[in-house]
Amino acid sequence: MAREPAPPPLSVRGVRIRHDGADQWTPDGVTFDLHPGEVLLVLGPSGCGKSTLALALNGLVPHAVPATLDGTVLVAGVDTVDARVAELSEHVGTVFQDPDAQLVTATVLDEVCFGPENQLVPADVVLARAEAALRAVGLWERRGDNPDTLSGGGKQRLAIACALALEAPVLVLDEPTANLDPAGAEEVYAVLAALTGPGSTRAVVLVEHNLDAAMPVVDTVLVLDAAGRQVAHGPVATVFRERAEELAALGVWLPVATLAGLRLRAAGWDVERLPVTAEELAAVAAGAGAAFAGGQRPRPERTEATTEPAVDVRGLEVRRGKRTVLRDVRLRVGRGDFVAVLGANGAGKTSLVQAIAGVVRPPRGTVSVGGIDPARASVAELTAAIGFVFQNPEHQFVADSVEDELAYGLRVRRTPADEIARRVDGMLGTLDLAGHRHAHPYLLSGGQKRRLSVGTALIAGAPVLVLDEPTFGQDRERATELLTMLADLNEQGTTVIIVTHDLQLVAEYATHAAVLVDGALAAHGPTADILSDAALLERSGLRQPPLARALSGVPGWSHVTRLADLPGGDAP
Repeated sequence: MAREPAPPPLSVRGVRIRHDGADQWTPDGVTFDLHPGEVLLVLGPSGCGKSTLALALNGLVPHAVPATLDGTVLVAGVDTVDARVAELSEHVGTVFQDPDAQLVTATVLDEVCFGPENQLVPADVVLARAEAALRAVGLWERRGDNPDTLSGGGKQRLAIACALALEAPVLVLDEPTANLDPAGAEEVYAVLAALTGPGSTRAVVLVEHNLDAAMPVVDTVLVLDAAGRQVAHGPVATVFRERAEELAALGVWLPVATLAGLRLRAAGWDVERLPVTAEELAAVAAGAGAAFAGGQRPRPERTEATTEPAVDVRGLEVRRGKRTVLRDVRLRVGRGDFVAVLGANGAGKTSLVQAIAGVVRPPRGTVSVGGIDPARASVAELTAAIGFVFQNPEHQFVADSVEDELAYGLRVRRTPADEIARRVDGMLGTLDLAGHRHAHPYLLSGGQKRRLSVGTALIAGAPVLVLDEPTFGQDRERATELLTMLADLNEQGTTVIIVTHDLQLVAEYATHAAVLVDGALAAHGPTADILSDAALLERSGLRQPPLARALSGVPGWSHVTRLADLPGGDAP
């Protein structure tokens, strides 16, 4: 008698979820099976329910998160509604969008051991698993450190190590590389490549926007629309090639190669088969020969010699506990510059921008923002001179509603009530948050929280804006809108400083880049000069942007670093 086939590690049928107090189901009608060795990529606009779906796959919805779940989620054949979260954790390991939400112990090693210990795994096996997991993510040498001392990217790698140590057959990763430098993202996907593929017993559900790093390991893609409805599911290359225009219209992220192919096709080029990988894009360009003779569109660059600095950093040193995180940093940012602060995780990027914004009080006389010393300035003086957006949006929320959050800084500055109402209404529309006016900021999706945090900085109209990872958690449409808004403000004279790991974003928008290595400033100059220095990027834990990397070896195309350098008009 033939044996019945084992159920897939994960089976989802008609799942729709509505959070308590919400009117809309997000997601709304999701169906798929996940098979051993498979990597499933989940895409969709911000707020469509991607993270909510991820929480349902391990039983946190509906057991821990107050929400109604219709349909069924079967983990190893067991309905999650009928099982405890602790039981399900043996089958599904999860890495949350915010790593702080799952770190609970005092050392890195204890954190990784915590899960297997609670599953009563023998001590020697626990330690072996922990060492393997920490080595896989590059944290073994910091096993004795407190997780609180890790950078945002370091915490994300630690969370991934915790999930690996459980050795669950299904891994659910929600934006696992969002806080990682390019070299770190490569390491994560090298680990996932080794864990999955033909013959593997482990499967992965991946919510991700860094598609260029993820593409080598992704097998299938599931796409949700803005209302949380399933609009596509199938092999990743097929979905991207056959429905790229539709997905672009939805505002979801696409590989840079596919976006480049769409632009070329819109300009009348014969791109019959849209490229999905860098290699395929290079083949398209090579097939065209030297037919493309376009040049780079000029950037509105300004030289420090002819402009008064908006920010002047002189010999800055910052310590956190016993660690020196910034050493003798000297940086002059010209008025109207758009500067990207780059570097590997732990290089000191966040510490630098926090010191500039006065969030971390720098030593007196080491930082000047428009002539104001953040170490001496009052809160009102500082907020009038500079707007700051934290890496974690929740670190800056102080009000109980979205509209009050936007109005808070204006009220502190005693702006007239009618002017506050006008600005808040305008900003709600700009951020696509008008429907969430009365919602508590903590109840927004990750992408919505990020937009709100950016709005609190923009609404005051400060002459200098500093944003730490501004596009984290954003869909492509919202990220583009945000960056276009920043670019417009920059053209009008606002100085913009961003911290980011997205080097394609840097190539497209920044006029200048500053690179930190181990707390010291390694380079600062025009973006094109910094991004063309492959040796500098390599030793800084960075990589060339995906478009430049794809086309660097193609004769006649090596000058192309931005989508804006390609023909294509208003194509995505």
